[in-house]
Amino acid sequence: MRRLIAALALAVAVLVVPASPAGAAPAWVSSYELQIGADPATVYLPPGRTELPVALLLQGGNVPRESYGRFARTVAGFGFAVAVPDHRRAVGPVSGLYPESAQLAATVTWAAQENTRAGSPLAGRLDADRLVLLGHSFGAAAGLFAAGNACVPPFCFGPVYQRPAALRAAAFYGAATATQGGPVVPVANAGVPVALVQGEVDGVNPPAAARATYDGLSSPPKAYVTVHGANHYGVTDTQTPAGALPDPSAQTVTQDASIDATARWSALFLRASLGDALAAAYVYGFGDGSDDSVTVVSVRGT
Repeated sequence: MRRLIAALALAVAVLVVPASPAGAAPAWVSSYELQIGADPATVYLPPGRTELPVALLLQGGNVPRESYGRFARTVAGFGFAVAVPDHRRAVGPVSGLYPESAQLAATVTWAAQENTRAGSPLAGRLDADRLVLLGHSFGAAAGLFAAGNACVPPFCFGPVYQRPAALRAAAFYGAATATQGGPVVPVANAGVPVALVQGEVDGVNPPAAARATYDGLSSPPKAYVTVHGANHYGVTDTQTPAGALPDPSAQTVTQDASIDATARWSALFLRASLGDALAAAYVYGFGDGSDDSVTVVSVRGT
């Protein structure tokens, strides 16, 4: 059985993402700078592939986009164009980097234009009709409500919100829908599979809140992935990026290990949700048993 699991894991590694040097994010993934709407952004893209789904990463509150370099590069290596904007706006009296639901529609518009823009590294390579979401902390909460087609302040200021038809799936890190210790708000995510990836020792977004949010997702497919030893900043290049609130709980695994586990499970969940049968076999089957860095709960549905 162990040999079968190992063989299947190797098949996923070979067929889903090309190999990169041990301990390194895929150096063959390139990036370039541009604007998405009014936002400065970095886009990461793998070489050669066409019909790339667009992955929009909604940043944590006041976490600058460059903090997600390794994570975004690794997810892109699994076959996505990963867009990471810096979205600056005011939330009440405070101005900073705070994502919002409106970024989804802006990204769909950008993707359609970028796919035909002369000189774009992505010209003719994007599938603008397939949008997936990534998110961290504040951005993860914004993404959850967007996936649930709900306009909830401070992530959206209505009166109504309509999620784009292009939205196909989402994977979030450090996510919950509770506010200031209040009850978790259920998310009606029918039609949008959602994975919640959660640091085991997260002291900002406690695992209990993340698990209650997972239980409150209305519809499968869905997954809850615990990254052992990771805290709230297990997805960023460094602990407590400049401008962000620190996590009082120390991480007990290396930064690279937590980033790579989060990127791997996020990307494979998204690929599975887009119809990749091998990725689905990993996420809902043998992946948990072959990866000691995580524990996984999932419901695949029909």
